[in-house]
Amino acid sequence: MTTPLILAALIGAWKLYTVVFDIGELILPPPEMVWTALVDLLGQSMIYEATYVTFYETIVGFGIAVVVGVVLGIVLGKMRSVERVLSPFLVATQVVPKVAIVPLLLLWFGFGLSSKIFMAAIISFFVMMQNTILGIRSIEPGHRDLMRVIQAPWWKRVISLDIPAALPAVLTGIELGIVFAITGAIVGEYLGGDEGLGALATVMLAALRTDQLFAVVIIMTVLGFLLYAIVAGIRRFAIPWHESSGRATSL
Repeated sequence: MTTPLILAALIGAWKLYTVVFDIGELILPPPEMVWTALVDLLGQSMIYEATYVTFYETIVGFGIAVVVGVVLGIVLGKMRSVERVLSPFLVATQVVPKVAIVPLLLLWFGFGLSSKIFMAAIISFFVMMQNTILGIRSIEPGHRDLMRVIQAPWWKRVISLDIPAALPAVLTGIELGIVFAITGAIVGEYLGGDEGLGALATVMLAALRTDQLFAVVIIMTVLGFLLYAIVAGIRRFAIPWHESSGRATSL
């Protein structure tokens, strides 16, 4: 019950602020006005089309980032020399402001979905890669020694030891990655797109429809929460024995 109460308090404070300080509707519309705009948007097909586009870009970009991030994390986690060579280039992909590379993405991939998918992937893969590296390097040395004693081939070590032992850290990275993925997709739409929730937000802003802009932001937030909840649920299901899942029981 705590969360609904906090949400109600925030909405009440929002309404009180607009009344006490006489804030114009163009700057900050009251909650009831945003609610009306939200209901109106939900009655139009364009909002569902925009939501699907953003969902598609996020999922495809996220899927690419999972594959690249986890595979690269396993390789770099096991081969420190390769990490020392590639690390500066990988870090460079993250420290460069993403806003600065959007024009390049539009030039290379066009204004369609491809540039937004790439943006979602490049923003989200790094955290998955770093968590995978952490998980691989956190494996107990004794377990590695056991694999050497039984002369397990390298692929057997990866499947039977590396991946299961690193799974909590890997899944934590994936859980964080979905948040970055939807952020990347929306930023790409906002800066250079004609489809998706980000592009719809720019249309509302240009038309000075602040109430509908708030409504679009709410839909973005709900979509983000749903995707995060799904990934978090998969994480808890995949590692019920781990303390971070909240389902582990002590003897």
